[in-house]
Amino acid sequence: MLTDKNDIEKAKIKAPLVSVVTPFFNTDKYLSECIESVLNQSYRNWEYILVNNRSTDRSLEIARSYAEKEPRIHIFENDVFLTQIQNYNRALRLISPQSQYCKIVQADDWIFPNCLTEMIAVAERNPSVGIVGAYRLDDKQINCDGLPYPSTVVSGKHICRLYLLERVFVYGSPTSVLFRSNIVRNRNSFYTESAYYADTAACTEILQSWDFGFAHQVLTFTRRENESISTVIRRFDPQYLLNYLVILLKYGRNVLNEAEYQECLRNAETQYYQFLGRKLWSRNRRKFLNYHIEGLKDAHYQLRFSKMFRYAFCEFGHIILD
Repeated sequence: MLTDKNDIEKAKIKAPLVSVVTPFFNTDKYLSECIESVLNQSYRNWEYILVNNRSTDRSLEIARSYAEKEPRIHIFENDVFLTQIQNYNRALRLISPQSQYCKIVQADDWIFPNCLTEMIAVAERNPSVGIVGAYRLDDKQINCDGLPYPSTVVSGKHICRLYLLERVFVYGSPTSVLFRSNIVRNRNSFYTESAYYADTAACTEILQSWDFGFAHQVLTFTRRENESISTVIRRFDPQYLLNYLVILLKYGRNVLNEAEYQECLRNAETQYYQFLGRKLWSRNRRKFLNYHIEGLKDAHYQLRFSKMFRYAFCEFGHIILD
């Protein structure tokens, strides 16, 4: 841990300031590991913003214990409990006006020691890059791949095309990417609070006018065992078919020609309604349907119940035959 004030000032002169942000709520089991991963960064010119969302466990106590030893850690507390997305938006509004880069590290995740160094290096070499990603250790698997080595800069719209045409997904989670701070500051609400997949939507929107940078190293870790918003997603949309359809409907025509868009839409709807039809026979079908009805509102798309029931009856026939 770097605590000598002279060393910190020297680091500030040599490198741009990065704002690291961790919103947290009842994550005392993992928070120390998360904070330690930031303190152990090879990159030294950072501020660390921790926002407590009315935690009832030891999370705030843990955060304060680190802040007492490290002057670059700043703790903020919410007056009222916020939703997860609201808390993330509030935390992002607290970054320093002087910061040039912004890195979210979710409270139950952590980052490898060279994460900031490698991501910022890509952005510094390429002023057109608004988002930087890297390979991710997703529990026990490596993902966020699909970009050929040694590509380090890819057109933002091409990244969106890769996702819609080939399902190449390089964003990962909020922990997996780094943003230019001016992009964060210029968005009134960085994440759309009504969207289920607010992180994917935010990246897609940004990449309409910025390039995507990529460091070909494993730089972040995402934890899967903790109960979180992703738990609900895995239960009700395990193949991310709703996510794909919403992104296609909202941004598809910006990056695809009309023939490509229509083909993607046909395929997406077929897969999606087949999935819905199968799930109609599950025990939690009411919660399941409400989840999808609400999720589709972000794209102003109404569920076609006749089509869904048609696939449900086909699925019932398969169940009888089996």
